[in-house]
Amino acid sequence: MFQQIYDPVNGSLFASALCAMLPLLSMFVMLGWLKISPHVSAAISLLICAVVAGFVYGMPWATVANVGVYGAVFSVLTVLWIIVNAIWLYNLTVRSGHFAVLRDSFALISDDPRIQAILIAFSFGALIEALAGAGTPVAIAGAMLVAIGLHPLKAAVIALVADTAPVAFGALAVPITTLAQVTGLSFEELGHHVGRQTPVVAAFVPLALVWIMDGKRGLRQTWPAAVVAGFAFGAAQWISASHFSVVLADVVGALASAAAVVVLLKFWKPAKLPADAFQNDVTKQAERIHSDVAVGHSRKQLMLAYAPYLLIIAIFTVVQFGLVQKWLGAGTFKFAWPGLAISTQEGKSIGTMFTLNSLSAAGSLLLLAGAISAMMLKVSARAALETYGKTLVQMRWAVPTVLCVMALAFIMNYSGQTATLGRWLAGTGSAFAFLSPVIGWIGVAVTGSDNSANALFGALQVAAAHETGLSPVLLAAANASGGVLGKMISPQSLAVGAAAVGIIGQEGLIFRKVVGWSLFFLLMMATLVYLQSTPVLSWML
Repeated sequence: MFQQIYDPVNGSLFASALCAMLPLLSMFVMLGWLKISPHVSAAISLLICAVVAGFVYGMPWATVANVGVYGAVFSVLTVLWIIVNAIWLYNLTVRSGHFAVLRDSFALISDDPRIQAILIAFSFGALIEALAGAGTPVAIAGAMLVAIGLHPLKAAVIALVADTAPVAFGALAVPITTLAQVTGLSFEELGHHVGRQTPVVAAFVPLALVWIMDGKRGLRQTWPAAVVAGFAFGAAQWISASHFSVVLADVVGALASAAAVVVLLKFWKPAKLPADAFQNDVTKQAERIHSDVAVGHSRKQLMLAYAPYLLIIAIFTVVQFGLVQKWLGAGTFKFAWPGLAISTQEGKSIGTMFTLNSLSAAGSLLLLAGAISAMMLKVSARAALETYGKTLVQMRWAVPTVLCVMALAFIMNYSGQTATLGRWLAGTGSAFAFLSPVIGWIGVAVTGSDNSANALFGALQVAAAHETGLSPVLLAAANASGGVLGKMISPQSLAVGAAAVGIIGQEGLIFRKVVGWSLFFLLMMATLVYLQSTPVLSWML
């Protein structure tokens, strides 16, 4: 059995943390500044991570390789299976011609693409995150933004930044459920605290989206819609998590946000834009989408255009029922990953169970939604299979990126590198309240999942709380709340965003566009959590 050591460099946690940083720093430098392709950056960073695990942390080389394979295999169902089927479903709607109808239909609400971007990326994206999660909203919202005329790069950036507010309560609050399991704290109490942190940041996200899309002009002309969308989402998420339902916090927030914008547009309209304000360089078309275009489609066409996405919502809602989960559970197989026996520094065994949930996996449910959608949209079986093949070709560079990144994440986690970083940050005393969200942010940046970051660092946050005299619930919740802001810079998310909008290979450019927003919102969250740990804002809790 390999036993982790968190301070392998001469017993110094600081020196060990510097070594543990190398895989992440190398990846971000290669992606963000050296402009090296993402799959090459991920492969090199994986090699650096393996070297640190072997030479610094003393993990046997056979174990390093085995853990890397474990991470890569784990990513197939949890990441790649979801991405491929989500993009396939989108490609089916494009091939059938119904995606163009869906694009036009947004003009029924507003012919301003900035308002449409808020509704698509923020409101609709939050609803998809609430039910599916795992990169699905980034894939779907990014493709839809391209369809309404945005440049692919801008569409990817907006989709990634928008997918922050709902992540902590994503997939019907699975990250909060995991956090409660690993910390032993109350699910409801954790949900209440997260529901009084993330809504504050969420209220400002639509303003950021408008700025990304149209700069000062966008803020000046559309700030009422951005403020209403953000405030409605934040208020509804806060109220639901605090008084109604933690599980449905995102669903309530998404619906409230969209409804609030629709009501606002009954009394207020943004200033008109030039006809070619958001010409899409891919389509090379400068046509403005006017409301009369959408009106030209029949009610049946509009319903069919929305059918695949309504179907996703319906399927992911139905599978939450206990009886359906029991049926789908028949396709779930669990087994201990062969050859892995790892314990913490304290001697506690670390679980290495591999779960193959073939039927209940989000990717499998998206595959089902795609198959039914193909029939509804009258896409032949042959055309659907051809589209699936083209989707796999479209994803050819995203696949090795995700495999390498997940292998890196598992090696960092199982060798003890990630725990070293967390414990180093935890040694700051009362100031740890400010750094607590940073730990969650690091966890999601590495793993691409708030759920995984909570599993990884939830117990550490509680232990740090006991050492520093801070509230365990506050710090555990801060792990989830800070983690959502690392989602947009996670290599997995970057790969999803690039693939969805058709710019695979430009993940580094997307990273440079989103990292500033990630750090800005992280600073906001860290300040909020710190003030909540003091009498200044403790009343919020």
